[in-house]
Amino acid sequence: MYPGQQPGPYPPQGPYQGQQPYYPPPQQVPYPPQQGYPQQPQQPYPPAPPQYQQQPQAPQQHLGEGEMRLDPGLTPDQRQLVVRIQQQAKTYAYGFVLGIPLTFGGAHYGITRTPIGFAATAVGLVAVAVGLFAMTRMRALKQQLRLITPDAWRSPAAHLPGARKAATLAAYLNGVLVLLSFAAAGYLLYKGAGWGAYGNSFGFGALVLGAFIPFGMGIAAATTIPQLLRVIPAGAKVGRSLYSIIMVLATTVLVEGIKGKDPLPALTGAVVVAVCLGAMTLLGRATKRMRGESV
Repeated sequence: MYPGQQPGPYPPQGPYQGQQPYYPPPQQVPYPPQQGYPQQPQQPYPPAPPQYQQQPQAPQQHLGEGEMRLDPGLTPDQRQLVVRIQQQAKTYAYGFVLGIPLTFGGAHYGITRTPIGFAATAVGLVAVAVGLFAMTRMRALKQQLRLITPDAWRSPAAHLPGARKAATLAAYLNGVLVLLSFAAAGYLLYKGAGWGAYGNSFGFGALVLGAFIPFGMGIAAATTIPQLLRVIPAGAKVGRSLYSIIMVLATTVLVEGIKGKDPLPALTGAVVVAVCLGAMTLLGRATKRMRGESV
């Protein structure tokens, strides 16, 4: 014991300097549920939907606008150019579809009836000029699209013998397509005599328009042959698309021959349909070989 300290029980020690006294926490008493408002279990929040990077959308295409469905694999730059090409193609189609019948039908009426028909010829020539202007702009846009489209360039596998053989075969097939297109145009002009189109101004204008479609397809197929000789796969893809149109025309001839019980048109249509199917199959394989893909 220290001097001066009394024996006995020690008094309770106070808190140290700077230390707060300890108080037990109050007990949490749950409140009873209120009458009339039953407690509802807490619903977990639904997981947030994943965030995707929004890509620029093309203008909405409605039924009857004559526009093709865009490939979802296109880049934004390609998509923008394709939409602009479609707009120019629509103007080009309107100009020629309206201009050619008015030009030739009006000239036919002016020669066979009265000179007032030449007024329709003048209007038709203006429409054709608008179509030609749209075609010029469309060709410029297509050139821009080729610069950013892999299939429009010379294939990286162009040095391979298989790719070169496939390109040569596709060039021959597109040459056959040119002949078929010109033959279809001549066939329509020949059939026009039996339809009485040459004695009617409106019928003559419609006949010339109908013959112009396969004739223009033949010109388009002829322009792909130099591309194929340079082993550019885009020429084969264009050839397949044009062959499908010729096949539709040949199917029409086949059906008319069967209905009329005429063996020559039926046989001609069947042969052309078979040629188109075979050519489309071969062009599809040639496109893969020019890309260096396995067939």
